Amino acid sequence: MRVLVIEDDGPTAHYLLRGLTEGGHVVDVAVDGHGGLAMALEAIHDVLVVDRRLPGLDGLQVIARLREQGVATPVLMLSAQGSTQDRVEGLRAGCDDYLAKPYAFAEVLARLDALCRGRQQQGQSLDQPRRLTVGELSLDCATRVATRQGRVITLQHRETLLLEKLMRHSGQVVTRDMLLDSAWNYAFDPNDNVIDKHIHRLRRKLDEGFEYSLIRTIAGAGYCFDGGKSTTP
Repeated sequence: MRVLVIEDDGPTAHYLLRGLTEGGHVVDVAVDGHGGLAMALEAIHDVLVVDRRLPGLDGLQVIARLREQGVATPVLMLSAQGSTQDRVEGLRAGCDDYLAKPYAFAEVLARLDALCRGRQQQGQSLDQPRRLTVGELSLDCATRVATRQGRVITLQHRETLLLEKLMRHSGQVVTRDMLLDSAWNYAFDPNDNVIDKHIHRLRRKLDEGFEYSLIRTIAGAGYCFDGGKSTTP
């Protein structure tokens, strides 16, 4: 899942970033309310983690403005204020869950997973379905395992994200910017050929033992996924 953390405390933000990234998630971080609101309004994240006390706009204001704009992304609010009244205020502002500090990271992760499951069950998930099949290739996004004509292919985290993006847009041109957005966070400063290198490794895994490639290069534009036989390298 793609997570936006809005947290102004440096050590806390780093703690969440490290834990979520090690768990295989793409994480963006904002350090104040205005910046966090702008990023959240793009509605590209599966879930938000919002600190209650933020410079600029506080967490309650950020959430209220998101809901006013029709952004329904699930929100987990983290706060040192943990009284019943504080929790009620957070929930009334529009957050979906509220966790008082100090907390264990395992509980943060469990609550985020629960929020995303609930969204998926309501048909609102940004990443549904988690198992994709296009032509002769199937991909389990959760386990990062692809299957092509019975051959099992184990993928790395970013390889899975890139392949998922390509498969969801099968038959369409997917630009390099689209691929960057799907697999890296805002802080990443790409070099000119980072996408090409990852696609090369992905092709090598998918196409080993086969006479044709499932990913075509579209000169000057990007890449295209074909589930069937392709003669274009």
